[in-house]
Amino acid sequence: MHRPNGSWTRCFTASAILAALAVAAWPNYGDGAAPRLKVSDNRRFLVFADGKPFFWLGDTAWELFHRLKREEADRYLENRARKGFTVIQAVAIGELDGHMAPNAYGHLPLENLDPTRPAVKGGPANDYWDHVDYIVDKAQSLGMFIGFLPTWGRYWHDKEKNGQPLFTPDNAGAYGEWLGRRYKDKAVVWILGGDRPIDNPRQKETIAAMARGLRKGDGGSHLMTFHPPGANGSSTWLHREPWLDFNMRQNGHVREYTGRYDQTRADYDRKPVKPVLDGEPIYEDHPIAFDAKRQGHSLAADVRRPLYWDLFGGAFGHTYGHHSVWQMWAPGRSPINGPLMPWQEAIDQPGAGQMQHARRLIESRPFLTRVPDDSLIVPADPPTAIPGAGANRLSATRDEAGSYAFVYVPAGRSFRVRTGKLSGDRLRAWWFDPRDGKSQLLGEFPKTDVRQFSPPQPSEQIDWVLVLDDASKDYPTPGSVDKGIVTNQPSEVGIGEFRGGVL
Repeated sequence: MHRPNGSWTRCFTASAILAALAVAAWPNYGDGAAPRLKVSDNRRFLVFADGKPFFWLGDTAWELFHRLKREEADRYLENRARKGFTVIQAVAIGELDGHMAPNAYGHLPLENLDPTRPAVKGGPANDYWDHVDYIVDKAQSLGMFIGFLPTWGRYWHDKEKNGQPLFTPDNAGAYGEWLGRRYKDKAVVWILGGDRPIDNPRQKETIAAMARGLRKGDGGSHLMTFHPPGANGSSTWLHREPWLDFNMRQNGHVREYTGRYDQTRADYDRKPVKPVLDGEPIYEDHPIAFDAKRQGHSLAADVRRPLYWDLFGGAFGHTYGHHSVWQMWAPGRSPINGPLMPWQEAIDQPGAGQMQHARRLIESRPFLTRVPDDSLIVPADPPTAIPGAGANRLSATRDEAGSYAFVYVPAGRSFRVRTGKLSGDRLRAWWFDPRDGKSQLLGEFPKTDVRQFSPPQPSEQIDWVLVLDDASKDYPTPGSVDKGIVTNQPSEVGIGEFRGGVL
């Protein structure tokens, strides 16, 4: 499992293009060691040990360890690296009978369903955990962390045939300690939970015991969080637990902003301050609200909206998911909730490729000073038009010093911005396209208290991001970290309404 040449940053097994599109500028720790993550000093973001910002762009591949062969895992992971993902969320003991149904090589994770006895055999590549090792190492070689769930929630929450959950306060600690030791030096983030609520003190103690075991095993090397059930966050039960480094939400498989995606901001505002992330929003091609007969299946636009709602609401990153990919569905397997295509096809659905555009946008401006600020948007009468409701909700974020602002606009409706909240005497405006990551320069104008804008396609449900910069900062084209690619020259524009065009 040792990686030769000591290079973490660019030692990719795929082409140079894969290397360029995978995580950029990862720290080189030498001798194959994985980088370490920590919470930023302002408690809002994750950063590397040297303070460099880390953007969590995750994918839910819950059944990755359990269902895929190595060559299939290679195909999936290399695809995700090309698309700019930085975290792969996968489960050691998977939801789909991962405790009793063998993996692709016929191996089980535990001896006689005993969490204190992981099924390990001598020699390479001949047991369940050797396969997990391979995938963890492959992801690391591609510049990605594994968001590592020790177990799906059913195994500590639901009763098995003996009337008890598989994991209890008596055995969860030993299992956690074993995992912690095994993956101490790997690129992982621990994610406890697994889509279940904590309903009683015994369940909470089981989670706490596993957390203590992981900490004992890895010596505190890795961050830790909790994946909750839908419409909930880890904060519901665990916000003040010292082992919980950041909050994870599952805002769930719905399209409405209010009551779901606005809860990211609610967790952002909690005290004590902890970073927050939506670890499971609506999946692409998923039955909307689990009601396909009435609402159909989600589209790329449905997964883009939560991406920007969550990020602009204070999240430090975002997790994407596809309904076929989480279960690694292929013909011959029992489908869960009507997947529309095999996972091999689903990995190239449009929404998966569009996630990286938001990452590049965020990375093209000061990262660790960004705050949510919907007060930038001037409410209309009625406010259900602007800032809107349902799928048409606008959302805004800015640099705390006001050097830039982003406004997410999911529909072609004119709106006003309190531009006076930004710094500088002159502002530079852009339209950023969430579908292809390209930017159109609108121009420069003297700063006023309020200014009106209209998206490029009026009265259409086509989303855009308005980018406003303090012109004196001379920031690069939105979505680019290279100032050298800025080729558009700003023009003087009038005081009236800004209407964008299409590149």
